[in-house]
Amino acid sequence: MAQITEVSPLAPAGFPELPIIQGVTFAAAEAGVKYQGRKDVTLIRLAAGSTVAGVFTKSATRSANVLDCQAKVGLESDEGAAFIINSGNSNAFTGRAGEGSVKAICDSVAQATGLSGNRVFTSSTGVIGERLPHDRITAKVSELVDGLTADAIEDAAHGIMTTDTYAKGTGTTVMVDGKPVKIAGIAKGSGMIAPDMATMLVYVFTDAKVERALLQQILSELTDITFNAITVDSDTSTSDTLLLGATGASGVEITEATGAFATALHEVMRDLAHLVVRDGEGASKFVEINVTSAASDADAKTHAMAIANSPLVKTAIAGEDPNWGRIVMAIGKSGAAADRDLLTIHFGDVLVAEKGWVAESYSEEAGASYMQAQDLAIHVDLGIGEGRFTSWTCDLTHGYITINADYRS
Repeated sequence: MAQITEVSPLAPAGFPELPIIQGVTFAAAEAGVKYQGRKDVTLIRLAAGSTVAGVFTKSATRSANVLDCQAKVGLESDEGAAFIINSGNSNAFTGRAGEGSVKAICDSVAQATGLSGNRVFTSSTGVIGERLPHDRITAKVSELVDGLTADAIEDAAHGIMTTDTYAKGTGTTVMVDGKPVKIAGIAKGSGMIAPDMATMLVYVFTDAKVERALLQQILSELTDITFNAITVDSDTSTSDTLLLGATGASGVEITEATGAFATALHEVMRDLAHLVVRDGEGASKFVEINVTSAASDADAKTHAMAIANSPLVKTAIAGEDPNWGRIVMAIGKSGAAADRDLLTIHFGDVLVAEKGWVAESYSEEAGASYMQAQDLAIHVDLGIGEGRFTSWTCDLTHGYITINADYRS
């Protein structure tokens, strides 16, 4: 497997100090599932009374872990829950053996924690089509349970990494009805990133008290404008999982899908999504694509993702080439409504094209200068309606090919 030796140039300075979420504990260990000399299995325990919501990949070949989580996430229980995650092997396309691995891991965690098996949620990420050596994971369960602490979220973030070049985490504290509510989350993801969801594992926690159905509603709505708005390479994973746990420890009850809590959760989810894109395999540019005045929000998303997923657009960005014609191409091929003569395109503050042609004020020097930045913004105004959508992507470099050509070597 290709070894990632350099941290992404788009990475943050380091892992942030996150708020401790009362009722959530973490542990990570070295199980040797695939990698040697690094943490590759993580256990997360949620206290009794916690509610859990989740969203998952829409892949038709999703893993045994995902199918099991989907069957469990809607169940009501006051027991709390446990999440156990391994990296290095996705347990996908492994037939009945994959189902057996999930059961063995769930049974082991249930026995060690006293939870029912339907309150244990598993995730696996890594190579597809190889049997999961689950005995290496179950052998570490007792160690993980004994090591659970409230301040080990960074270890947990490291334990779920595959080709990631850095551990991803973010959090916040928000005032709700005059009382503090804490939110913290971790994620992994670097390649095979595209909506529905991306190749991501994401775990977010709050000490707010949220009834399960409302928690699911909030999560599903926010996923559409965060994790389902990013792409690295247009490929949808078999293993995507996002679990959100609410412990209720703050005593602050959330009763609506809007307001300060939802806004803060949106910010945490968006920031985690951005961290995934910033660690896109081989990435050197972070790109926001903002589409406005489309016929509908759905059309705006179609256009935004067509631009974000275009290899020609992404390679032009990698080469710092202000090739705005490729933006026009992507809009034209998307299938959503567009009128050539109403298009306006900006690179940052630089007006590039309008009224069906290059803008009179545009100069290639201005465009080329803008493209040298690490963080870029492309704005397309369709001029035909009120629809809008923002997506985020990265460039496509030789580094992506190197990583993925050698992934199983």
